[in-house]
Amino acid sequence: MVNQRFLGRRAIVTGASRGIGAGVAERLAAEGAAVALVARTVEQHDRLSGSLQETADRLAGYGVSVALVPVDLSDPEARVQVIEKASERLDGPIDILVNNAAAAMYGEVADMPLKRRRLLFELNVHAPLDLAQAAIPAMRAEREGWIVNVSSATARPWAGPPFTLGTQGATTTAYGASKAALNRMTNGLAAELHGTGIRVNTIEPRGAVLTEGAEALMGGKLRPDQMETLEQMVEAVVALCDCPAEVTGASGVSLDLLDEWGVEVRGLDGTVLESMGPGKNTRE
Repeated sequence: MVNQRFLGRRAIVTGASRGIGAGVAERLAAEGAAVALVARTVEQHDRLSGSLQETADRLAGYGVSVALVPVDLSDPEARVQVIEKASERLDGPIDILVNNAAAAMYGEVADMPLKRRRLLFELNVHAPLDLAQAAIPAMRAEREGWIVNVSSATARPWAGPPFTLGTQGATTTAYGASKAALNRMTNGLAAELHGTGIRVNTIEPRGAVLTEGAEALMGGKLRPDQMETLEQMVEAVVALCDCPAEVTGASGVSLDLLDEWGVEVRGLDGTVLESMGPGKNTRE
């Protein structure tokens, strides 16, 4: 039986046209949430599979309200309207905000142009904070809310020398710096809001999640022990969309959180997979 723990709640998921965002949106809908889908791609992308419409079509099968909010989140003037539009289309204030959309541009820092660095921070730091700021007043009024920011292990600096850089070398530095800023912003926002009932957390995958974009970038370069499934990452995100008030200001790691909380990994439709224990993948 599928849990309906999000019945009556309204959620926004950014980057919902494919990958982790689409998976989180589906899982929230499967468990009863009305969901606003945010991304640039309404119809088919010219290079990657997935679109807002495809995600919306899947969610329609769960019998919940689904709203499409197409927007370029790198545009400050456009994104300032996202929360208002989503609330209008879902007929009420937003309870859950999942900031999943990100710019994942890699390159050597010594040569990276300012334009690319600015875009990284615009999408990975300023956009999540702008959406959070817009959602907070209604959450304050309701005395509860859940803000989940998707981060990355690249936020942590390398120890050295010598430096062990991994498959991407040092090219993840600027991206990781933006995610480190997101982690710190999340922590500070949580501290400011503590006691209001609004939880603010980040979560990052412990292994690579081979979504459409990641497959194009890293496909064939990783060992099985360096990866985790989409369902595992989605499970961790969704757990933080339902966490108690005392869980706030944390920067969690997907599989670690699932193990610590004893959470069973389910499918994107909320049904039970053949269990191998908390955080385990059943589709070897």
